[in-house]
Amino acid sequence: MAIWLIFGILGLVAWAFIARWLMRSPLRDDAPGGVFFALGRAYVRVVHGLRVQGRAAIPRLKPGQQPPGPLIVIANHTAGIDPVLIQAAVPFHVRWIMAEDMRLGQLEWMWQWLRVIFVSRTSRDSIGAREAIRHLRGGGVIGIFPEGGLERPAYQLLPFQPGIGLLIKRTGARVLPVLVDGTPQVDPAWASLWKPSRSRLRFKPTLDYSHSDLSAAEIANDLRQRFMEWTGWALNDEPAPIEVGESGKSRQVRSAA
Repeated sequence: MAIWLIFGILGLVAWAFIARWLMRSPLRDDAPGGVFFALGRAYVRVVHGLRVQGRAAIPRLKPGQQPPGPLIVIANHTAGIDPVLIQAAVPFHVRWIMAEDMRLGQLEWMWQWLRVIFVSRTSRDSIGAREAIRHLRGGGVIGIFPEGGLERPAYQLLPFQPGIGLLIKRTGARVLPVLVDGTPQVDPAWASLWKPSRSRLRFKPTLDYSHSDLSAAEIANDLRQRFMEWTGWALNDEPAPIEVGESGKSRQVRSAA
């Protein structure tokens, strides 16, 4: 009887430690959030062999601290797996800005759970932009791919959209740059979720434009130039056009050459 009692006490203690660990998830302060985050980290290590460089540049949190915002995580866009890789590498929740035409209905539960912010490529509807600004001004973290589409051909930087500069100017948020490479080069974008790879993230020190006289467009261009210097990749000023099909879903049209 005494042995079972000891095992019972040890089991309760072990569960208390596990529950406390799960509750520290950056996604949500509950056990499901902890399980989801833990599974995500295991997934990117096993399936994508994720390597992370420059961890010292990632803002660190102590237990009970709020997110390190206002902060904008920006990255070049190589594949649909990119936001999953980045979220697995940082200890705080990143609310990603995503194009409305990439909103797969089958994953609506996940978009809602992760509080993804959707914006339209084809209209001037600013609801998403206003939500992003509110979140940043409240001390939150936003993630954005300023190229606005996948890098095709690979290892060529597309133009950075002026909207990233406008978001920085309006909120005074710091910028955490992330360089992504080694991801699966497949289409459509979400096919990269189940194709193995040897992905790599390189974090660079945060940038502060709050006292800069640069315009929104100049900030976007400055960021693109920095990414070019960090990666050594060519600039692609003629990206494949975006077409919207009958389903309402857009795709990049690539030349057969």
